[in-house]
Amino acid sequence: MRLGKPKTGVRRQKSGVRILTFGFEGMIRDVLKKIVIFVILFVFGIMINSVIPAQTWASSKSDKKQVTAPSDEASEQPGPWYKNIDDEWGGHVKIRGSVSWPDDESYFKYVGTDPCYDGSTELRIKNKLFLGSWGDFVTHYEAVFSGGDTWRREKSLEQLYPGLFEGALRAGGPPDGSRRLMDLTDTIDEDDTYIFYHRLDRLYMTVMPEWGVVRVGRQAVTWGNGLLFNPMDLFNPFSPSDIEREYKIGDDMVFTQVSMDSLGNLQVLFVPRRETVSGDVEWDQSSLAGKLHVAQSTTEFDIMAAKHYKDTVVGIGSTGYLGDTAWRLDGVWTFLDNKGDSDDYLSLVANIDYSWVWWGKNFYGYVEYYFNGLCHNRYTESYADRNISDRVERGELYTLGRNYLSGHVRVELHPLFNVYLTVINNVEDPSGAFQSRATWDITQNVQITMGGTMYYGGRDTEYGGYKITGTNFFTVPSDSAFLWLAYYY
Repeated sequence: MRLGKPKTGVRRQKSGVRILTFGFEGMIRDVLKKIVIFVILFVFGIMINSVIPAQTWASSKSDKKQVTAPSDEASEQPGPWYKNIDDEWGGHVKIRGSVSWPDDESYFKYVGTDPCYDGSTELRIKNKLFLGSWGDFVTHYEAVFSGGDTWRREKSLEQLYPGLFEGALRAGGPPDGSRRLMDLTDTIDEDDTYIFYHRLDRLYMTVMPEWGVVRVGRQAVTWGNGLLFNPMDLFNPFSPSDIEREYKIGDDMVFTQVSMDSLGNLQVLFVPRRETVSGDVEWDQSSLAGKLHVAQSTTEFDIMAAKHYKDTVVGIGSTGYLGDTAWRLDGVWTFLDNKGDSDDYLSLVANIDYSWVWWGKNFYGYVEYYFNGLCHNRYTESYADRNISDRVERGELYTLGRNYLSGHVRVELHPLFNVYLTVINNVEDPSGAFQSRATWDITQNVQITMGGTMYYGGRDTEYGGYKITGTNFFTVPSDSAFLWLAYYY
């Protein structure tokens, strides 16, 4: 990536970034169109709810766990399946505020390195329709309003240096849907200080035959046994620095799980994706993967094989117990289709976790080692390697070092108040991140989370900051603090 001289004047529109410019009447029409989509979903749920007696989340779950013989079901639930439809509603509203302190040598230095004050509001509405005993249909609608100083300054940088954010996801922006089969994300309004967008984060049908499960649509699947790093999870893994892991970004896929009696189960999935330039669904952009899970006594094993984009990936993992300590180990080997500057490589994660009591308080902690065979700690050169930059752009790779030793501790000071400490450490620099947070369950439905992240390390280290190729800028993560309020319904 190379930056030229600062540009002024007309803003250039990048691929994957839509800049909405419309008059007042056009804006009204566009907003109304989005509102209509939401109203249709909401009214549909109300209609179902008015025809069929609705149950609460708790009561519907307890009722559905009763198991009867087939002959009893036929006598107790006569009539066609659509008369046995039931529904669940839920969701949350989250209000987030944060402050961050950009480094004076970071790429923010030409637009200001004063503290950045940012905020967002997120609404999620969840619905689950139970279609009798054979399946269900799940929908999650999400609307997000986000903005602040970071968004404004990144917008200014985009005008000054168009290449800096090309192909990158700006802070607070919507997930990139250009590769997905269905475009279920749309921007309602956007300017230089905020963005307002909405999307369907889940939209899938589940069918449950006697031999297993088939699920089709926008959904989330997680494989692997990593706690911070998870190389076996090829499909939208969490970043190791993600504090909030309540919902994983979904993919459009077909997922099947086949039960193998007492041996375990076999999971197979297919993720069709589009080529970002042509917009066509391509085989070399898609994924086909399978994972066999078996258990022997207290030890479990996973064997995985996948065609992921153009590469072939195989992996094996295991979990078990050593006394009161749980251990996990995953190894993944990637055969690169286009090696370029890289060779086929190994990724490895191993961790142990343990719970104990000190001073009358409950403690929980884990230690995790992660090896990334693709990267070589040459951070400035990393983005010139296409295999690395592609994985960063796709959200599969979040670190550029080779060896990490990290840890986490949770202390339950009160059943409603917990404190968490996490350290992510690149052992070869050394550099890393120190994260602390506390959660307070004020009521059954209201939770407050507060905390912050501090980074350590010298220049030319991963977390201390390194120079962007062809520029005088350093990419340096910003120390930050946050306060969140969540209401669940």
